[in-house]
Amino acid sequence: MLETVQAQPQSFEQRLDNVPLTRVMWLLWALSAGLIALDGFDFFIIGVALPFLERDFDLGPGQVGAIAVAAIAGSLVGSLTLGPITDRVGRQRMLIVDIGLFVLATLGTALAWNAASLIAFRFLVGVAIGADYPISVAYITENVPSRWRGRMVIGAFTFQAVGAMLGAIAGLAILHLFEVAYPGSLDMVVRYSWRWMLGVGLGLAIAVGLLRLSFLLESPRYHIARGEYDEASKAATLLLDEPVALTPETDPPEREPALPYSAIFSDRYRRRTLLASLPWFLQDIATYGIGIFTPTILAALAFAGESDFLHQAIASARGSAFVDLFLIAGFLIAVLLVERAGRMRLQIVGFVGMAVGLGILAASQGVSSDLRLLLVFAGFLVFNLTMNAGPNATTFLLSGEVFPTAIRASGAGFAAAIAKAGAVLGTFGLPILQTRLGVSWLLLGLALICLLAAALTFALRLETTGLSLEAVDAAENPLHLPPSQGG
Repeated sequence: MLETVQAQPQSFEQRLDNVPLTRVMWLLWALSAGLIALDGFDFFIIGVALPFLERDFDLGPGQVGAIAVAAIAGSLVGSLTLGPITDRVGRQRMLIVDIGLFVLATLGTALAWNAASLIAFRFLVGVAIGADYPISVAYITENVPSRWRGRMVIGAFTFQAVGAMLGAIAGLAILHLFEVAYPGSLDMVVRYSWRWMLGVGLGLAIAVGLLRLSFLLESPRYHIARGEYDEASKAATLLLDEPVALTPETDPPEREPALPYSAIFSDRYRRRTLLASLPWFLQDIATYGIGIFTPTILAALAFAGESDFLHQAIASARGSAFVDLFLIAGFLIAVLLVERAGRMRLQIVGFVGMAVGLGILAASQGVSSDLRLLLVFAGFLVFNLTMNAGPNATTFLLSGEVFPTAIRASGAGFAAAIAKAGAVLGTFGLPILQTRLGVSWLLLGLALICLLAAALTFALRLETTGLSLEAVDAAENPLHLPPSQGG
């Protein structure tokens, strides 16, 4: 009886779930983590650089908002357009194009000669970032055992926070270097510090590009979905570090049917598309509105009494680096709990926690300076910790789990694009609403948005914890729970 079982051909899914993590799997993970770190760095370094850009180019409020939002708008376009292209031409090919665009666009931002050129190059950086989301989540989701899928996807996404903290540290270090090199010369700091800040991103992009060129691997699932079994066998052999022969018998074509882009809006997948995109949209209104302007918010709430422009900028950058530590801590909590607590529970609790953190920030107004400083950092601590322990991790993970291989990058790209529409809204609208409503009312409004996202997550919930990608695709019941929550 045992011999009969052993003689049965195994599918790629079965082989993948039975092997330990291989060197190639770790390389794929490191590549995706590096790309996401670049995203975090480039999105959030602009918050440190903006005060100097504003003075250097003599920017008005509209131009400041356009520079802040340019990369996010580009990310929306990149996610929406390059996700479907990734499903057509493959993950490997699009990654090479993506990194090339990233390097060239980042170089352009550091050499920008006026506001218009900076906005254009920041937009192109965003297009490259937009491609990273569907490519990275598809790459990891399809190529690691299901028992490790949640931890590794969130572990890679943790590097968004690492990149954000590197941005704050790089900005702080550059400001200190200029302060030492040009004491008393504010003009040199204003004219050149922001270029060095954005230039650090270029070095990081080149490093990730070299890692990408060190190995080339297409996802075996991508080849299976296209009926390319010889190519799928070669890719699986490299990925699993053992000889693999995939055939129509081991992985029948009907397991991975060809689907058009419009399938993400079909009756079968509409609810999944809503789950992947709507909570992410609402989350990014708060995440990017607060995240990009963290130095500005800290300056307004905690360091308003500092009259020296440079010293205020340094204090705000230092505060940003400190609160960014809790972004990383939140992701580490998500890695530990995602396979035990489940995606839905983490996401709902995280949204509620974000609302609590925003409420604490709102309460910091109108109190004594010592208490205000305590409440500001407590609010950021709760907001950053619960955001990354919950929705900022789970929304990214779900976007790669709820769709089949044939439309995985398309679905993930659409969800990321909708999320970036929320980021555009939060980034561009936050400074305007802050002026009209005041900081406290703005923060309370964002708290209500987070509570709405928690309610939508509960209404649309689909638990993917513990399920193989094939089982997730087969699950019709949106209230399905896996047989085991263990990890």
